[in-house]
Amino acid sequence: MDIDAWVWWLIGAVGLGIPLVLTAMPEFGMFAVGAVAAAVTAALGGGVVAQVLVFVVVSVALIAVVRPIANRHRDQRPQHRSGIDALRGRTAVVLERVDGGGGRIKLAGEVWSARALDADTIFEPGQSVDVVEIDGATAVVM
Repeated sequence: MDIDAWVWWLIGAVGLGIPLVLTAMPEFGMFAVGAVAAAVTAALGGGVVAQVLVFVVVSVALIAVVRPIANRHRDQRPQHRSGIDALRGRTAVVLERVDGGGGRIKLAGEVWSARALDADTIFEPGQSVDVVEIDGATAVVM
């Protein structure tokens, strides 16, 4: 039984796809694409040297082009803040007197317990305050 070279390249592509799935290393996927390109070259009648050359060129080109783009996207911070990070810096309205010991504010449509950043500062109901940080379930305001 004589198996054509293109079949071996496809078997190699599948073999390279397995570690891609198991390790989530995209380089294996790029090598698998190179193997598919080599299989196409073999199916079109290219010699062994042409097949290996196509495999190497396609694999290296994908790694050289795709990896830097993927790294740039991975390193970018999300454009929007979420959770308690989204509440820092927002403005709230005092519902019950807020001082160093506590109080209540309305923040993002919800009632929050709050305390003043400076223990000597007092905020009366109706005043606007800025949220400096979130400490547990308490907003620290100024």
